[in-house]
Amino acid sequence: MSTAGITMMQRIKDYLSLIKFSHTVFALPFALIGFALAVIYEQHSFEWHLLVKMLLCMVFARTAAMAFNRYLDRHIDARNPRTAKREIPAGVINAQSALWFVIANCVLFVITCYFINMLVFYLSFVALFVILFYSYTKRFTALCHLVLGLGLSLAPIGAYLVVTGYFNWLPLMFSGIVITWVSGFDIIYALQDESFDRSNKLHSIPAALGVKNALGVSTLLHIISAGLVIVAGFMASFNWIYWTGAGIFIALLTYQHTLVKPHDLSKVNIAFMTTNGIGSIVFAIFTILSLIF
Repeated sequence: MSTAGITMMQRIKDYLSLIKFSHTVFALPFALIGFALAVIYEQHSFEWHLLVKMLLCMVFARTAAMAFNRYLDRHIDARNPRTAKREIPAGVINAQSALWFVIANCVLFVITCYFINMLVFYLSFVALFVILFYSYTKRFTALCHLVLGLGLSLAPIGAYLVVTGYFNWLPLMFSGIVITWVSGFDIIYALQDESFDRSNKLHSIPAALGVKNALGVSTLLHIISAGLVIVAGFMASFNWIYWTGAGIFIALLTYQHTLVKPHDLSKVNIAFMTTNGIGSIVFAIFTILSLIF
């Protein structure tokens, strides 16, 4: 491979690292659930171009949100030993380049939405506001985790709207699952920065309530999420395949709370990435299989 090719590959890797592409496993499986609900449960025709456009919207929106978060937090990240090696504070990616990257992905997201349907196009601006606004919230509210959950919860209902062009309660129920699930595990992730956030006047549930109480809030949110999983199952009269996936998902929700203790945060990353990543993928697979069979 030529020097230019190697350089290009390295730049791609840098940008994929900037946006934490691996974290796509949180929202994308629920987007696929929303799409499947529209096509199979509501019996709309399957169209490849809509699936591709939905996936592109997911990529563009998530990329814009994550890159903007890294851009806006670059000075905060530079002061935090845990995040100082991130691409922008480390000088791997120029801040201005990152901002242009955000703008480009926002534009591509809106354009893609325009070619889906008018409702999705109009709502694309609302979606962008929510997912970009999240990056400001830690500066003034401990409820920032819920705003993150709200942003990711747009995945199932958004994918449903791509196919149908109208709202329905069932995909909204899955959005509710995402809000409480994501908010809960983001609180666990934020435990790592409790002292830093407090000393730098940043807001989070751990900084506001302390580690023990924050874990209590996270547990409550995950109990609500598990409850919504159960309610959704009864609403749609899903079969045993769904309930198997639901059982695994709820078990993994429970398991992550056994990994993190107020006096031991050494397994936060396992609880955050591994259990939730596996949980979302397994739940999506079993839910879609339940719809098919």
